[in-house]
Order: sequence, then C-alpha cells, then structure tokens
Amino acid sequence: MTRTATGPPVRAERTETERNRAPQAVARPGARWWADGAAVAVGTALIGWEGSRLGQWVVDDAAITFAYARSIDEGLGPVQQPGSPPVEGYSNPTWLALLVIGRRLGLFDHRAMLGVPDLVLYPKLLGLLCSAGILVAIASAARRLVTFSWVVTALSGVLLAANISFVAWVFSGLENPLYALLAAVLASVLVRACATGTLLDRGPAVSAGLLALAAALTRPDGAVLAGAYPLLLLLSVRRANLTSRMRPAALSIAAFTVPYAAFLVWRYTLFGRLVPNTAVAKAQKLPEPAVFAKTIGELLTFAGWSAVLAALAGIAMFLARRGPLRAALAAVLVPLSLTLGAFGVLQRDWMGLYRFATPVWVLATMAVALTVTALVERGTPRGRVLTAVAASVALLLSWVGQWQPAAAFRARPTLPMCNIVNRDGVIFNEYADRLGMRNASLLLPSLGGTLLTSRHRVYDLAGLTEPRIAEALAAQDTQELQSYVFGELRPTFIHAVGYWARSTGMTAPRLTAEGYVPLMRTNEGTGDWVLADAVDHPERLKSVRAWADHAVPKDYESGHHSCGGVLRPGRSAAHDGSPSPSPDPDGDHDHDHDA
Repeated sequence: MTRTATGPPVRAERTETERNRAPQAVARPGARWWADGAAVAVGTALIGWEGSRLGQWVVDDAAITFAYARSIDEGLGPVQQPGSPPVEGYSNPTWLALLVIGRRLGLFDHRAMLGVPDLVLYPKLLGLLCSAGILVAIASAARRLVTFSWVVTALSGVLLAANISFVAWVFSGLENPLYALLAAVLASVLVRACATGTLLDRGPAVSAGLLALAAALTRPDGAVLAGAYPLLLLLSVRRANLTSRMRPAALSIAAFTVPYAAFLVWRYTLFGRLVPNTAVAKAQKLPEPAVFAKTIGELLTFAGWSAVLAALAGIAMFLARRGPLRAALAAVLVPLSLTLGAFGVLQRDWMGLYRFATPVWVLATMAVALTVTALVERGTPRGRVLTAVAASVALLLSWVGQWQPAAAFRARPTLPMCNIVNRDGVIFNEYADRLGMRNASLLLPSLGGTLLTSRHRVYDLAGLTEPRIAEALAAQDTQELQSYVFGELRPTFIHAVGYWARSTGMTAPRLTAEGYVPLMRTNEGTGDWVLADAVDHPERLKSVRAWADHAVPKDYESGHHSCGGVLRPGRSAAHDGSPSPSPDPDGDHDHDHDA
C-alpha cells in the first residue's frame, strides 16, 4: 500500500494499476547495469563521431547567446555587448546559464586548443554530454520494461547517430541537446512511474512539472511538455477514477506554473515584455491546418515512410494489449505527440534540417527502440525473425534516404559562426582601420560572430536584439524600420544583401539617397556601405574599395570555416586574435593580407 499525493494511503486508487502490473514490469536480473553502461558509451561515441564530421561548425545564431554569456559573466547584465541596453535577444535561459557557468569555470570563451576556440569546443562538449544523458534516460526506462534493456539503449544510439538532423543540431551550439535531454528524462520518469504503479505519487507529479519548466526555459515551445503528465493521467485511468487524479495533476501543473509565472514577472520587469524579443521579431502565428499538416508530413518524409509505417504498426500492436508496456508506450507517445504538434505550429525554419525537431527524434527513437526490442523478446521464433528483418529493412531505407541531405549539409552547413567572424566581425574592423575611424557603428543581420569580434556598436537588422526593428518587422512596416534606422540609429556601416536587403528596403538607391557610399557591392547591387559624412579621409575610399574587391568574400558560405583562435572585440584581419592596429593618421595604411 502506497501513499497518494493527497497524503493517506488509498487502496482503491491502486487497484487498476496493480492489476495491470506484470512481473516483466520490474527490471530482471539479466538487465545488468554494466551492459547498459557499455551501450550508453558506444552510442555516445557513435553520436560524437558523426558530430565530429561537422568540424568546427557552430551556427551563427548560437553565438548571440555566447555574447550574452560573456556580458553576464563580466557583470554587464543581459546585454549583447558593453554599452548596449538590456534586451532579451535570446530565448534559451537555461542553456545561457550553462554557458555562463562554463565561462566562470574557465572552460568557455577563454582560450583555444590546437587552434580551435573553446567557444566551439565547450558547447559541443555539452552536446555530447546531453547525448549521453539521453541514452542513460532511455536505458533507465527500458530496464523497467524489457529483459535486455541494453539492446534498447544500443539501438537508440545507432538510430540517433544515423539521424543527421539530430546530430547537426545537437552539435550546433544551440540549446537543442539540452531540450532533447529534458524531454527524454521526462519520458523516462513517466515510463518508470507507469511501470511501478507510482504515477499518482508526489514524486512523478512534481518531477514532471519541474522538467517541463526547465524545457520551457530552454526553448519557448518546451512549455507544451507541461501537459504531458496531466494528459497521461487522463489517458491511463478509467473515467470512474478521474476525480481522484485531479490533485496530482494540479500538483504537477503548479510545479510548472508558479515558478514560470515568477520568471515572467522578472522578464517583464527587466525587459518590458512577456515574451523574448526574438519571438517578437519572428512574429509567430498559428498556421493554417493545411500548412500544419504539410509541415508534419515533410518531417515524416524526412524520417522515411518505411520506418514511420513500420514503427506505427509495431506500436499499434502493443497499444491494443493491456499491460505495463502499453502504459509505458503511452508515457512516451504523449510527450512525443506534444513536441510533434509544437513542431508543426512553429514557423518554417530557414536553417534547414528540421532544427526544431530534436526532441521529436529522441522521443520517437525511444518509442521505436522499446517496441522493436519488446516484439523480439515476446514474440514467437518466427515472429522475432520477421520483426528483426522488417525493422532492419525499414530503418536501412530511412538511413539511405538521408545520405544526400547529410552530405549536402556537411559540405555547406547553415551559416557558420566562424564565417561571420571573418566576413563581418573582422572585415568591418578592417574597414574602420583603413578609413581611420575610431568610433563607429554597424547595422547587419548576421549578429553572433560579429558581436564576439567587432569593436563597433552593433545593431541587428534582423531585430533579434533590437526591439524597434523587431516590432517593425512583425508589423511588416518597412517605412517605420527605415525611419528608425536612418533617423535615429544612423549607423556608420551597413551590411545588407539578399533577403534582408529586399525585405527591409536597404537597397542601393535608398542607401545612396541617405548619404551612404558603397565599399563592396554584390551582384544584387547591395553589400557593404559606409556613411559618407562619417569618413574623415574620403581619399582613402578608392584604396579601401580595391582591397575589399579581392579580400572580402561576396558570399557568406565562401569564407573561412575556422575561427582561428580566441575571439575578442577588435580582431584583426590577420586572424591572430590581436586587436586591430590603430588607424594611421597619415593615411598610409598598407595592408595587403587577404581577409
């Protein structure tokens, strides 16, 4: 007899769960921890190996959070760079906290190892540790359900390592690995509670609420996981017992809501918004049903319909049976459905490879690995062979289908931070040096690597760290955006190409009309511009343009994939990590090195 969340023991509330419990719901003697540990180690190694094939790639958006971590650790508060106002230009407070801790411990933003900055190494190490944690969570859940839990863990490691979407975004420098880990731990807690008949207890209820809270503070859409525990209670009990389940559900919701409400009060007090500024800039809206269905369909197509249909068939077989495995699968499928639904609601991501699907892959992998292993263990000899062959063929077809996107991504990954460091941070430092400028400002849409290395005041054309620009972009008010940029900010330098030049009206005719002159122009007619009135030595413009014509990459993807050492404001074009030389008052600035 156990205690419920209300306090005294209530035997009647346990009868249904106890009837459904079976001997196989408890870890068997054969399920040795050393086997699970070995499976976790091998799976983590496979994921790490695949991640290493991406080299030093970290997506530039991750570096925005890196810059905030630097400012917070230096006592400047949540600002993108010294002298900037507090703006919540990030949406991942828990990930930011891990970066701040790493910096305080000297593991992040301090040094380079073998020419690779710890700004690259530390977040990738966090991604690897989170991957190991995911496999530990899967092993913990599997030990309650199957004899050979190490098979579930090993299969999960192989599946995740073979998934280029999972691997890419786990090692991207963004918060994806932490979000996926929290989703996996939540599912593991729910599985164990279902398998042991303790779903009503205070521990699982509070743990589920707190894990959902951590997920919501890691990514805004992580808040959907707050519904996992209450929904599981609703689906796993008879209607006659529904009332008795309301208190643990309320406890879980309170564990999430109370601290999250306190966080919102803090956010509003400091930033004046209930949502991060990034959410304003992206102007998230509910999609049309057809768009939602199309988004989900594209994700399933990427996963491979052979694997999806085989997984659905296996899961359906166990959901049709009574017993601990059905309840355990529900404990995984409920958070899986919530994260899949959140993925469908979010706007299409320009970064590619389904960045927002990381927790979906983890929970789907857990469900598939549990189902396949249980089918093999509990089936007839002939059924085991058929299950193994069907699963192998389906997963092989899915893996083959990802070869091309995986190769394409490795060859041309999404907006590398190091490219922005060398293309924007270093180049605009060099422009200022060659033009003899000491105090300058810069407006551009690629912010992360620029913040880490630019010595200028940086403004974000994409609006992630600029509230006024974010509001104008959300309202699609180009006139208001331009009025703010040219009337109030009046940046010294402007970099705008492609989509951002068109969508914000930063075209060559408009820039020329506002008194800007080109330093480097792309085939589209835009590029790097400088405010003519800010140039004290206009005679240098010709030589600067000649230098830029051969030294400045015209395409973001054609730059360097290596950051070349420690990243600090004032980084020179020599890539040695030292500050740029002081402007030459005589105008005899003689740099011939290639940026």
